[in-house]
Amino acid sequence: MFSVEKIIRIDMTDLKTKVEKVPDKYKEMGGRWLTSSIINDEVDPTCHPLGPNNKLVFAPGIVTGTSAPSSGRLSVGGKSPLTGGIKEANAGTPFSQMLAKLDVKAIILEGKPKDDKYWVIKVDKNGVSFEPADNYLGKGLHEAYPLAFKKYGKKVGIAGVGVSGEMLMTNAGICFNDIDNRPSRYAGRGGLGAVMGSKGVKFIVLDDKGTQAVKLKDRDLFNKGRKTLTTALQTNDGTKPGGMLNALGTAALVNVINEAGGLPTRNFREGRFEGAAAISGEAIAEAVKKRGGAGMTGHPCHPGCVIGCSNVYPKEDGTEHVSCIEYESTWAFGANCGIDNLDDIAEMIWQCNDYGIDTIEAGGAMAVAMEGGLASFGDGKKAIELMKEIKKGTLLGRALGCGAETIGKLLGVIRIPGVKGQNMPAYDPRAIKGIGITYATSPMGADHTAGYTIGAEVLGMAGPMDPLDTDKGGLAKMLQDSTAFIDATGYCNFVTFATGDPDAFDALLQTCNGVQGTSWTLEDVGRIGGEIIDIERSFNKAAGFTKADDRLPEFMKYEKLPPHNNVFDVSDEDLDKVHG
Repeated sequence: MFSVEKIIRIDMTDLKTKVEKVPDKYKEMGGRWLTSSIINDEVDPTCHPLGPNNKLVFAPGIVTGTSAPSSGRLSVGGKSPLTGGIKEANAGTPFSQMLAKLDVKAIILEGKPKDDKYWVIKVDKNGVSFEPADNYLGKGLHEAYPLAFKKYGKKVGIAGVGVSGEMLMTNAGICFNDIDNRPSRYAGRGGLGAVMGSKGVKFIVLDDKGTQAVKLKDRDLFNKGRKTLTTALQTNDGTKPGGMLNALGTAALVNVINEAGGLPTRNFREGRFEGAAAISGEAIAEAVKKRGGAGMTGHPCHPGCVIGCSNVYPKEDGTEHVSCIEYESTWAFGANCGIDNLDDIAEMIWQCNDYGIDTIEAGGAMAVAMEGGLASFGDGKKAIELMKEIKKGTLLGRALGCGAETIGKLLGVIRIPGVKGQNMPAYDPRAIKGIGITYATSPMGADHTAGYTIGAEVLGMAGPMDPLDTDKGGLAKMLQDSTAFIDATGYCNFVTFATGDPDAFDALLQTCNGVQGTSWTLEDVGRIGGEIIDIERSFNKAAGFTKADDRLPEFMKYEKLPPHNNVFDVSDEDLDKVHG
C-alpha cells in the first residue's frame, strides 16, 4: 500500500461524496504532478472556469506529512479564470500535512450548486460532512477564521475563500492557516479561489485527530535522505539558521534586485526604486527589532520548516500588523506602486489576506490603476482606500479584484505587464532576460516560481552569469522541468538553495524513494518534470492557446528600461524553441 491511499471526490451539485481507490497511473504522483494530471484527464479545456465542468483538486506532495524538512507544501489545480489555461497554485501550511496524514492523495471538488448556498466541508478520519456556511459569508477572513476555529477547534486545518471568492473575482486566492492559525498562507495565483467559490465552498476543514504519520516503504532510506538534506539546509548560507532567508526573509532580495536594475518600479517604468532600502528585508528586520512586541523574523509557515523565511510585522506600538511581508508583496505594493512606507504596504497586505486575494496580482492591479489615473504613484493612503472597494464589491472594486489586465482594459492602459492574463512578479525581464523567458513560456502565465532563473542570473548560484544575456532558453527549460518535479514532491522551492550540492539532491530523491518504494535518479527528475510541463501545455493547446500566447507584452519590446536602457530582445523563434 502507498502512503496516501484514497481520492475523495465531492460533487457539490447534490452534496455527494465518493471515496475512490487511487488509480495505478496516479500512485507515484503527488502535488502538481497529480493536480495537473487529474485536470488534464477530467476537465474539458474549453469549459468555462466558473461553470459546472471545471474541477478543483487539492493534493499534498509526495513527502508531505512526513518528517522531511520544509516539506509541507500543497498544490491546488484547476482551469484558471484569470489565464484561461491550466493552473497550479502552491502553499505551505499545516493543512497539507493534515491531508496527507488522513491518507488522502487528493480531494476533487466538482459540479456546481443548484442554488446560491455556501457550505463548509469537514473531513476527518470518519469521512466527509457538510454544514451551512452562512455564519461566515461576507466577513473578512480575519473575522471568519477565528469563528471557524472556535467552532471546530484550534487544531484543525482550514482552506477557505474570502469575499473575493464569494464574488467570483478572478484574483481570488485560496487561503490556508499558518502555524498560528492566521489566514495568511495562500495558493494565490490564477484565481482558483473564484473556482472554489463557484463550487459553493466557503471552507474545507480538516481534522487529523487519531491519525498517524505517513507510512514509509523504506524507512531507513528515507531517514538517511532526511538527515543529509536537513544538514545541507542548516549549513547553506541562504537557508541556515540566521542565514539570509531566516534573518531577512524573502524581502532580502529587494536591495539585490534593485542594484541589478531589475526591480520593476511604478508599473514597470524603471528598474530601480529610490525607496528600495525603506521596503527591504533589512528594513523589515529593523522595524521588528525596534518595535518589538509581536514582531518576529524566522517564522515558519508550517511545522517542520527548518528555513523559516516568514515574518510577523508589528505596528509602532508592538501589536501585530500582518504576517507576512514577502519579497513579492513588499515589491507589489511598494516599488511597483512607488510607495516607500512599510506601514502602508503592510496594511494592503493585510487587506489582501482579509479579502482573499493574491498580493502580486493585487499590487499589479493597483499600479495599473495608478497608471490609469485613479491615484498618484506613491500615494499609499489613496491606494488603501481603493483596496477597500474590493471588499465592498463595487464595480471599481470588482475590476480591481479581477486583476491588472481587467482594470487596465477598463482604464485604457497600454502598459499592462502580464502574460496569459497574469501580472508579472517582481523581476523586470528587460534587465533579467532568463526570467522573461520563463514568464513567456511557462504554462502558468507570468510566474517566477515556475522556473526561478534569478538564482543563476543574479545570485550566481551556478557561477557568473550575465543577466542581460539572451541565450537562456536551455536554463529556463531546465528550471521549469525541475521546478515542476519539486512541486510534485511537496518540498518548498527554497530547498533548491542547498540541493545544488549533488549529495543534497540525492538525499531529496532518497526521501521520495523511501516514501514510495521507487528508485528515482537524477534522470527521473527531468523526465517527470518534463512530463508535467507537457501535460500542462497539452491542456492549454486544447484550450486554444497558440505560440502567440508565449510572448511578453509588446511595450517591453520598444520601451527601454532604465538604468540599463534595454528592451526585451529574445526573439520569438528562440521562445518557441524552449519547449520544442
